[in-house]
Amino acid sequence: MAPEFSPKDFRILVVDDDPNICEVIGLYLKSEGFHVLSAADGADGMKALEQEEVHGVVLDVMMPGMDGWEMCQAIRRDHHLPVLMVTARGEMSDKLKGLELGADDYLVKPFNPKELVARMVALLRRTYGWERPRTRVTTLRFGALVIDKVAHEVFLRGERMDLSPREFQLLYILAQHPNQVLDRQQLLDLVWGVDFVGEDRVVDVLVKRLRSKISKSEDYEVCSVRGIGYKFRVYRNG
Repeated sequence: MAPEFSPKDFRILVVDDDPNICEVIGLYLKSEGFHVLSAADGADGMKALEQEEVHGVVLDVMMPGMDGWEMCQAIRRDHHLPVLMVTARGEMSDKLKGLELGADDYLVKPFNPKELVARMVALLRRTYGWERPRTRVTTLRFGALVIDKVAHEVFLRGERMDLSPREFQLLYILAQHPNQVLDRQQLLDLVWGVDFVGEDRVVDVLVKRLRSKISKSEDYEVCSVRGIGYKFRVYRNG
């Protein structure tokens, strides 16, 4: 029987000249347990492949210097690992070109980051012959606060909290990255989607509503980081 699939055993390289896209993809991959490296262009991406053990690549097409086409060719010459290409160009000729150059899959921007993660998992399983994980952590606990991803419920001191879908999503994302600052743009992308058009102040409004329901405690706190964004500060787990 093939060994059980575990994201923590894989390191993914994300290559994109847009730092915001790199960050969003990285956050989603990390939230599933993957180790993530990033590079701003093909040349830096190839250096990362030479210096680090990498198991899969998320590769943008349109980049300065060595673009995604060139890097895909270079990867295929020296490495056997899955390549998922992402691009703003959705013409069939571009998709065929990527596949002919050795790409294993192709996504057109704007894309759902969850779909990207699912496709990368499928590529890794197919490439390395590993199975899906049988069990997965879906509940986060911080003292009296319990966040259940599967049931989409939050309990505080045993009482079920009445949260809207976006309030739940915001809390879960912050709690998945304890003590890590997430800026407003990252939270917009993760809660509202990368194609959201609007003011980033909607994040502040949602945080205010969340704080009114999930108050600060000795175990955790939703903190403002002046001029940047927010973080879920944890004082005690479990």
